[in-house]
Amino acid sequence: MKAIVVDHFGGPEAMNFRDVEIGEPGSGEIHVRHHAIGVNFIDTYHRSGLYPLPLPLIPGSEGAGEVLAVGAGVSSFKPGDRIAYQGTPGAYCQERIMPASKAVLLPDAIDYETAAAIMLKGLTAYYLLFLTWPVRADETILFQAAAGGMGLIACQWAKSIGARVIGTAGSAEKVELALANGCDAVINYSEEDFPQKVRELTNGKGVDVVYDGVGQATFEKSLDCLRPMGLMVSYGNATGPVSVPDLGILSRKGSLFLTRPTGADYFAERPALLAGAKALFAAVESGAIKPHIGQRFALADTAEAHRALESRQTVGSTILLP
Repeated sequence: MKAIVVDHFGGPEAMNFRDVEIGEPGSGEIHVRHHAIGVNFIDTYHRSGLYPLPLPLIPGSEGAGEVLAVGAGVSSFKPGDRIAYQGTPGAYCQERIMPASKAVLLPDAIDYETAAAIMLKGLTAYYLLFLTWPVRADETILFQAAAGGMGLIACQWAKSIGARVIGTAGSAEKVELALANGCDAVINYSEEDFPQKVRELTNGKGVDVVYDGVGQATFEKSLDCLRPMGLMVSYGNATGPVSVPDLGILSRKGSLFLTRPTGADYFAERPALLAGAKALFAAVESGAIKPHIGQRFALADTAEAHRALESRQTVGSTILLP
């Protein structure tokens, strides 16, 4: 079967589309044929070596497809089941062997493309909004990159809770998209100083929590958007990793809290994964979340997909079709 393989860390050109052997599922594993595959920033970190994995590697942490076979000891799935997963690298391929413990059954109402567009981003939104900081209806949040795949899901979900949602985006088109998907206000950071605008929108108070997956380019200014004793949630680094050499910055800016959560910890146990997936699927089925797939690429064109993602040319979720 065909797969995207990285032999040496590097840019999008480091990804090669070629034949690989797949083998048979072992104990606790399932054999899956992909129908759709999600593209996420973490995939670029694995490709570049920022988050190094053993080489050669098949990137990709999110997919949806059909179970073709199960290994010994697997009782929760059978051939023909529709499944989706996130958080286990190896997705950029037509078929794969993967741990059964990482997969969840798909409801009939959710198609493969939608599942591939929401699993990693949607479960990230779940733990950010319900576990890292359980957002309440009387709170105001700031979500950076509100028109991205992650932002659109999280802002819709936060709005359904009743929170006041302020977003940022980098173009007029993205501002309009974010406003149509849960945001009460959106700041075009290419034209406005977003901390100053946040203060205006909150009557000088600041927001209760900032969710920032942009990283280096926005980190310190995000701190300036918080109320005293507010929480900064740094969950990604699309513009580069964040460094905090002086923790005193948190006290100087208002006795702030700071966390850097990951899904690997929140979903380390299967019951947590199942609870998150149940909440996510329910939110999609109820209409609280309306997934937006902005781009579709053939699996062979994955390098093009990465270039578009890293140059901020994408909106909503990006998927690969194998």
